[in-house]
Amino acid sequence: MDRLGSFSSDPSDKPPCRGCSSYLMEPYIKCAECGPPPFFLCLQCFTRGFEYKKHQNDHTYEIMTSDFPVLDPSWTAQEEMALLEAVMDCGFGNWQDVANQMCTKTKEECEKHYMKHFINNPLFASTLLNLKQAEEAKAADTAIPFHSLKMAVVDIYHSRLKERQRRKKIIRDHGLINLRKFQLMERRYPKEVQDLYETMRRFARIVGPVEHDKFIESHALEFELRKEIKRLQEYRTAGITNFCSARTYDHLKKTREEERLKRTMLSEVLQYIQDSSACQQWLRRQADIDSGLSPSVSMASNSGRRSAPPLNLTGLPGTEKLNEKEKELCQMVRLVPGAYLEYKSALLNECNKQGGLRLAQARALIKIDVNKTRKIYDFLIREGYITKA
Repeated sequence: MDRLGSFSSDPSDKPPCRGCSSYLMEPYIKCAECGPPPFFLCLQCFTRGFEYKKHQNDHTYEIMTSDFPVLDPSWTAQEEMALLEAVMDCGFGNWQDVANQMCTKTKEECEKHYMKHFINNPLFASTLLNLKQAEEAKAADTAIPFHSLKMAVVDIYHSRLKERQRRKKIIRDHGLINLRKFQLMERRYPKEVQDLYETMRRFARIVGPVEHDKFIESHALEFELRKEIKRLQEYRTAGITNFCSARTYDHLKKTREEERLKRTMLSEVLQYIQDSSACQQWLRRQADIDSGLSPSVSMASNSGRRSAPPLNLTGLPGTEKLNEKEKELCQMVRLVPGAYLEYKSALLNECNKQGGLRLAQARALIKIDVNKTRKIYDFLIREGYITKA
């Protein structure tokens, strides 16, 4: 005795054949008297009368296949399942992709069949309507009424999500995800252009990344042109009219700067002329300069303690923002201009808030060496930037 049944067409969804342990391909046989679990046989094992334990070859069986029509005579059950899987994978409306995945039907046939039997079918429409009404009724029973405060919290949450999405878009568009790489790209510009880049970064959200980069590149080009114009004006002032003379002028200028540096260091060591160790340090420092190395040996005082030379501010960020007295202070205290400007801003803000500032308050604000703090505090008092409390 037999009858026709159906089962999934995917071999991985079914147990293997109990006779040869191979994957079952349609059609295959299911024993109606054995189970659970269900007892499946491939056609080859069934035709040779395979028996196993309680299963006998005269048991009632079912032929499992999906090669029969369900909704349309020209569509088999296997094709119906393939259509639904293809729509789920490719998305509704992408009929060409659905047809390519099915391989047995055209784009027009897939669209027509799906719209007729799964969208415009009254049976499915009424079923979906009943499911929707049941879901709404269930939600109405368990819904929690929203009050104005709760709605405000939801609005705040949504606004934060939108702001987070906006910031992520800016970071992605401007390539700020890899911050290390972005910082390395910034360093290719001269110091003045880097400061402009830092200042104009806040406006990057207004324009696109391409327009922002064009703006920075144009200012970098302007800086280079101004630099070249200044160099040409210097040549013209010196009476130079050709590039050969300009190269000679640059070479002589560099030589004069080196000689001036040597004279400066010589005058620096004269005050320690009676200290033989200080003279030896100066000679080693001079040898480093002559060999192309940066001088790193500090001078020693008569008391035996090492006295560090003034800090060289050339090329340090923020130097152009200092006046001459502030530069002298940073050189003597050996404080980089960027740190000094931060300390100065903090002390000015606190002085404006309190109406005056004491040395103890200044030391509490800037956590550095107390002697440096006193020198900065005395300088700001002396120059009138802040007042004593």
